Amino acid sequence: MPTDIQPSGPALPLARWAGRQLRAMAHDYGLPAIAALDGATLMGERGSNNGYTISGRTSAGLGGSRLLPTRDGGWFALTLIRDIDRELLPALFCDAGFDHTAEGAIDAAVVRFDCAELVERGRALGLPVASADEFPASPPVEVMVQGEHRQRVGGDRRLVIDLSAIWAGPLAGHLFWQADMEVVKVESRTRPDLIRRDDPATFDLINQGKANILVDFASEQEKAALIALIRRADVVIESSRPRALRHLGIDADALVREVPGLVWLSVTGHGASEEPANWVGIGNDCGVAGGLSRAMAELTGEIGYVGDAIADPLTGIVAAREGLAALRSGKAQRIGLSMSAIVAMALAEEQAHDRAALDAELRAWGTSVGAPFPNVPRRAIQGEVRATGADTARYLPELAQC
Repeated sequence: MPTDIQPSGPALPLARWAGRQLRAMAHDYGLPAIAALDGATLMGERGSNNGYTISGRTSAGLGGSRLLPTRDGGWFALTLIRDIDRELLPALFCDAGFDHTAEGAIDAAVVRFDCAELVERGRALGLPVASADEFPASPPVEVMVQGEHRQRVGGDRRLVIDLSAIWAGPLAGHLFWQADMEVVKVESRTRPDLIRRDDPATFDLINQGKANILVDFASEQEKAALIALIRRADVVIESSRPRALRHLGIDADALVREVPGLVWLSVTGHGASEEPANWVGIGNDCGVAGGLSRAMAELTGEIGYVGDAIADPLTGIVAAREGLAALRSGKAQRIGLSMSAIVAMALAEEQAHDRAALDAELRAWGTSVGAPFPNVPRRAIQGEVRATGADTARYLPELAQC
């Protein structure tokens, strides 16, 4: 079994934990393609490919997330990557005239409030926010609904429908493809996966080999065709909040109860049930919510972001492992995955496994602000990257034009 690659530059904290999950997955299910992967590469290839630098209190890459001090001495993570996020800032700061474009305005506004107050109000508004001192509100992995058992025939190729976007869910789909499953990526005609445009190199890596279909979610006919496809599937991956899933016309719980053996993976920021299911979470702020930034600050005296949207690759790996276990059981089930809680779980398990090594990695990361991300080898593309909608007619023939 290959050992984890040792990248140049400061090691990515928790990459060794990710590597152990991959090796266990490969061993448990006899998957040589998974055995050939390593944690440092899956966690670091996006940062390495894009030339990211370690940016301290600003997230890597485009810097869409920032850690800001609050009135009570806390640290508030605020992610602003969507236009709607900026439009919600006046409500977050209780200031109808707030102008986020003014220099230093956000910093000055944050320091007027206690951290917990901002987190509570931000989540109620639908903003991706976090505190460096919170505890996960949900378990990392939760079986939410169960259905009937399906006896699968050995040798049949499993069908995976990937409704997710960006990184965590698509990475899980990529690992299923590495496990020789048939993976179909579904994109909206009006809102395709943004990473295809914003980071095509990463998109290609984690979506290679997948078929691609386009669906108009405003069309009842097209939604019905998609649901019919889902009823034929073995696994579904999605990363939508409950309201968004209902808007798509998809009832995940009902489908799991009705389709024997269907494994449904719900990737969320902070949990798939009760109030946390409505909270928005992005990889960077979920890493903060999972305790990584505070763990680093306790060692270095300086707080900052650890890794690149670190909750995403960790969650993608866990989702794939949980999905494989559920498939082996044969029992239909919907599994909720909380990105922030998965980070907290990985942190605790790595501390128990080798506290000294992890502390050394966190110290190195925290004292390397301005340094480039670890340079990990670029993986070769081994499967075709299908064009948007290239396979719609194949999988949804009822929508093909006469």
